[in-house]
Amino acid sequence: MTHYGFVIDSKSCISCHSCAVACKVENNLPDSIWWNRILTDGGPNMDTPAGTYPNLTIRNIPMGCQHCENPACVKVCPVGATYQDPETGVVRQDYDKCIGCRMCMSACPYTGVRSFNWEEPQYAIGQPMGSLDIPQHQKQVVEKCTMCWHRLAQGEKPACIEPCPARIRFWGDFDDPSSEVSQLIREREYMQLLPEQGTRPSVYYLV
Repeated sequence: MTHYGFVIDSKSCISCHSCAVACKVENNLPDSIWWNRILTDGGPNMDTPAGTYPNLTIRNIPMGCQHCENPACVKVCPVGATYQDPETGVVRQDYDKCIGCRMCMSACPYTGVRSFNWEEPQYAIGQPMGSLDIPQHQKQVVEKCTMCWHRLAQGEKPACIEPCPARIRFWGDFDDPSSEVSQLIREREYMQLLPEQGTRPSVYYLV
């Protein structure tokens, strides 16, 4: 039994969006769909600080599916299209089962981590790109981060981990006390998003 998840050093994120782009390319995401985004805790616009010069503050928060241990989305899906893999804890999405009711989107407390394909997926270069192992995107279904399930099945890390130039993203097994992610949350102060919701997210932000 494993419990995969992420540790993200949000204090050191430089908002380069490399993780978001790597995710989009690897998973062949349609136009306007992003499974991983960089939110700015600062000014009113992306990558802008709060305050008045020289007293400025800014923090970048990479945001995607939290792959919760107690996922609200799984409980409300009427057809089992949103489900939790019992071996890894990864919250997955079955496009073939999805009926487009969007109950999972409504139940998820983390706004914006899911997307809905209203139309047939369109691509900027006119053809698919990325891994050949990903499921085909479909019209009228919900999408979200899969933790690069196709890569995990081959013993690889999610695509967002390796291209990060600041090395602020970590992935591993929280059930393994010797793993890098387990060591980080033992040694560093961290926060989780909306812990009061009781979802027990598998993403920890170092602070």
